[in-house]
Amino acid sequence: MTVAFGWGPVEARALAPACLVVVDVLSFTTAVGVAVEGGTAVHPYRWRDATAAAYAREKDAVLAVGRGEATAAHPWSLSPAALRTAPAPARLVLPSPNGSALAAGAGAATVIAASLRNREAVAERILRDGYGSGARPLAVIASGERWPDGSLRPALEDHLGAGAVLDALRTRVPGLSLTPEATAAATLWAATEDPVAALHGCDSGRELYEYGYPQDVEVAAELDASTTVPVLVDGAFQEAP
Repeated sequence: MTVAFGWGPVEARALAPACLVVVDVLSFTTAVGVAVEGGTAVHPYRWRDATAAAYAREKDAVLAVGRGEATAAHPWSLSPAALRTAPAPARLVLPSPNGSALAAGAGAATVIAASLRNREAVAERILRDGYGSGARPLAVIASGERWPDGSLRPALEDHLGAGAVLDALRTRVPGLSLTPEATAAATLWAATEDPVAALHGCDSGRELYEYGYPQDVEVAAELDASTTVPVLVDGAFQEAP
């Protein structure tokens, strides 16, 4: 078994895995996990614009809005804390330029949404389904953020989240073959003395604090709190059977 690690959609396409584990801790994959736990099927979408609204109508789904646009009447957004308390719709379109775009562009790969909350459950699912073998290559992809020019900005929270999944895999399979990049990510996780503090203190965590959403960081920091493994099936993340 050989497992790869990379950043963003370009590297995901280059690795062309049979199984793609998407990690966007703050906040897409954390939000997906919370919503799927509540019984909602989550449709990823690249952008929140007029085409997203049309796509939501096509899917008979609720369209998530920006955090600052959420209201008591329409509380659904990318905020995992808000999704936890909002009524659970049957279907939710969740736009995001990072994790959602990565998932939506994955092609024929099996796509799993991973976060710090479900990294152990994701590792169990991967091993159960036999991914990571020569015939079923596996890649764990950190989504990262975007600079104003649209280029990828590596994000510590996603590096740690990917490393957490990879470390859970190598703990279960002694001698697991990881690429050097995957080994470095797993080692980063294992060597981080206080990953919760790192999550709160990283650039993305501080930004959410500054914008008034510290509770989203708190939800994302619930290590191993969930056994739900969202898998993309027919265009929507649903709980793995």
